[in-house]
This record gives sequence, structure tokens and C-alpha cells, in this order.
Amino acid sequence: MKNIRTRFAPSPTGYMHVGNLRTALYAYLIAKKDNGDFLLRIEDTDQGRLVEDAVQVIYDTLDAVGLHHDEGPDKPGDCGPYVQSERLSIYQEYAKKLVDLKGAHYCFCSEQDIEDQRNKASAEGNAFKFQDPCRFMKEAEVTQKLQQNTPYVVRQTIEPHGVSSFEDHVYGKIEVENSVLDENVLLKSDGYPTYNFANVIDDHLMSITHVVRGNEYLAQTPKYNLIYQSFGWQTPEYIHLAQVMKDEQHKLSKRNGDASYQELVEKGYLPEAIINYIALLGWAPETEQEIYALEELIQAFSIKRINKSSAIFDIDKLTWMNGVYLRNKSTEEFHELCLPYYQDLNDRFDVVEISKILHQRVSILSEIPEMIDFFNVLHSYTNDMYVHKKMKTNQEVAFATLQLAYDYITAIKNEDYTMEVLHEGLLSLAKDNGFKNGQLLFPLRLALTGKAFTPGGAIEIAYILGKQEALKRIEIGMNQLKA
Repeated sequence: MKNIRTRFAPSPTGYMHVGNLRTALYAYLIAKKDNGDFLLRIEDTDQGRLVEDAVQVIYDTLDAVGLHHDEGPDKPGDCGPYVQSERLSIYQEYAKKLVDLKGAHYCFCSEQDIEDQRNKASAEGNAFKFQDPCRFMKEAEVTQKLQQNTPYVVRQTIEPHGVSSFEDHVYGKIEVENSVLDENVLLKSDGYPTYNFANVIDDHLMSITHVVRGNEYLAQTPKYNLIYQSFGWQTPEYIHLAQVMKDEQHKLSKRNGDASYQELVEKGYLPEAIINYIALLGWAPETEQEIYALEELIQAFSIKRINKSSAIFDIDKLTWMNGVYLRNKSTEEFHELCLPYYQDLNDRFDVVEISKILHQRVSILSEIPEMIDFFNVLHSYTNDMYVHKKMKTNQEVAFATLQLAYDYITAIKNEDYTMEVLHEGLLSLAKDNGFKNGQLLFPLRLALTGKAFTPGGAIEIAYILGKQEALKRIEIGMNQLKA
């Protein structure tokens, strides 16, 4: 069996779009499922759209999610270069060969010639399809124009009869009448290839066996196959992927500012959660399992389970999955992830304890600042917040229990101020004075934080704040209730 070789061929035009990352993932999984090779190729022939440092973004993203390529610009193999702008002489050579094989021709038409045809078609109410007069030009005339350095492009030659067909692993047999196929430009006047040509040449010369790309290229693939046939090359196997959608009507789009991998990471999503989630955007496992490590995905993945239908990007589902990943981290691992969000808390509080109260409550890391902002500043709150039917508290109960807590904490020696002492003492205090736990702990949490809901309970927060800060805040609460 021929060694499977797939490729991911992004354009360095900015951040990594979720749909692009999914294409990379599926290409990687298809290769690694059979111990094949996964290549990275940079398609930078559209020079006008290039973004500085975008190639490094591609490297960093693939590395962060574990999609390590076997060959690429930074890992040269036997079929480089792996950057299209470094392969111009190759494309020019094969363009000339394709002309010699009658699979393409030189086109000397100007942009105005093309625009005139377009305007005529529009005026007549017809769909525009460029009819290139140059394909019928005599060889002597072509030679003369070339010798005169007349600007030209190389345009594909497609005979208008017959049917082109191919098998796609996802969409089955695709058939297209040759008469409807445009004769696209393959090599531009500046010597740069178009995607329509470069992808064929590169995939063949790099021995790509399985081409994984978006279904927007389905209609173009018959034209690519005609190029393969002109050269007498074997076509690769095709896996075209349905779009990742924002909703039922709109696809995710980098141009519209929709979810990029980098933005998701900045919001606090983990790389491993992102890659797990996008694996399920268009692929259905054979079991009910949803949480997969990358190695598990390699074993479970099957081309046959790729869906024809578009997948809708559900940020709530990703958030849930990210929460699972965070909760499955060890305390030490989770704490390391939290550290960038603590800012100046390190100097004043035991941030390890803060991480402990956050661990089972955080779904995305960007939630942390709002969850712990009360450590820096006591929130402003009103006395009516002490009224809580479920906790059976009101302002009178709150004042009484805060006074009990204040006196108890004041009496604790500094060296004895521990979580255990606070827990045992405060719960006993409530019981001994005829109060429910909530009647003491809810007002205490409100006084300590200014918030009715916090990631940790009153006892944990009182411990982390420390004795003096806790007493100070309880006193503020009591004074506010007396006012």
C-alpha cells in the first residue's frame, strides 16, 4: 500500500481560522491513522494578501495543538521548497510543458478585452464565461508575440465536450459537463501561479495521496483533474469538507472577524479543548464519547464518518468542553494556568488557595478576573442584599451573625488562623446560637466580598483574605447595617 501523505496548505493572511484549523486536523488524522506523513506547505502566491509574521502564527498554532508536520519550510524533506513563492521556476517550467501538451495555451488578451466580453454578456442577460480567442491562435503568431515580449498569461485549455467526473470520499461521485468549465488562468503575467495550477503541481511533486480541503473547491476539482490527465499523472484521493457555520445562514469567516484560534486562546480556551471540539465539527464518532486526547482521535478517526452537512460552531458547547478539560487538570496544572490572571494578588494573598476555590468552577480562564475582583476591591452593595428567603436572612439576622463572626475571628490567635479553625468554629457558632449555617455564612460572604455569589464560600474567602482584612470588611458591613 502506498504511504499516505496529506498536506495542510494555508495562506499566511492572518490568524488561524477555525475552519482552517479543522482542515489541518483532519489532514493530520488521516495521515497518522496509517502512520503516514503530514506536510505543511505555505501558499503565498497571492502577494497582495500576505500579513507580516503570519507564517510564524501558523507554526505556533500547529505546535500548540500538537499537529506536528513531518515536512515543511522548517523541516525540509525531499520535495521542497515548501513555500510557493520559492517555487516559481517550477511552476513556469510545468506551465510551458502543459502548453506543449495542449492542456493550456498562451493568452495575450488585455483586461479590457475580458471586461468587454463581461459587459456584453451582462447586456444580453447571459452568464459570463470568457471565450478566449487566443486558444485558436496559430503557432507562428504565438511565437511572434512571445518573441516581441507581449504580456501574456497561461490559461487552461478545456475541450467543451464530454463529462469530467471524480469520486470524493465525502460527497461520492461528482460529474460536471466540460462545457460549463471556465478556462482559468494558471500562470499570471508576473510569473506567479494561481491556486488552480500551483496546488496540482505541488500535490503531485510532493506525492500527496489524499487532498483534504473545503467543499468550495468541489466545482473546481474537475479542472484540476484535467491538468493531472494532461500530464499523465495519477489524481489523489479527495476529501472535501462541509463549511463550519456561524449559524444556519452564515459561515464562519475570518473577514467578518469570527472565531480564530488565537482569539479563542486569548479568551481562555485551552488548545487541547479547541482541537477536541473542532474534531467534532463535521465528524461523528462511532460511540457517545466526546472528550478525546489527540492520540485517541488518531485511533478513532474515520473518513467514512465525515458528515456532508455543514457544522454550526457552538461556543456554549466549546465552553462546556473547556470546563471539562480544566477540571481534569491537576491542582498544580490549573494553578499554573491561573497565574497570569492574578496580577498583584501574589503579594498579598495565598493564590494557591484561590486556585483551589476556582478549580471546579471555571469554564474558561477569562472568567477568572471577574470571579476574584473582590480580593482587590470590596464591591459596593446595599443592605437589602442581606435579605435572602432561601438562606432565611434579613438585615437583623445579618447584623447578629456578623457580630458573632467578628467576635469569634477577633479571638483567634494569628498563628491559629487556619481554614480548619474557621470552618469548625463558625459552624459551631451558628449552631450554638440557634442559627442555620446559611444565616451566618451568607451575610458573612456578602460582607467579605460585596457579592452574593462567589467561586468560594465565606470560610474559604475569610481565610484567603487573612484575619485583619476579614475583620476590616466585616466591620464595614456591620457599620453599614447600623447606619
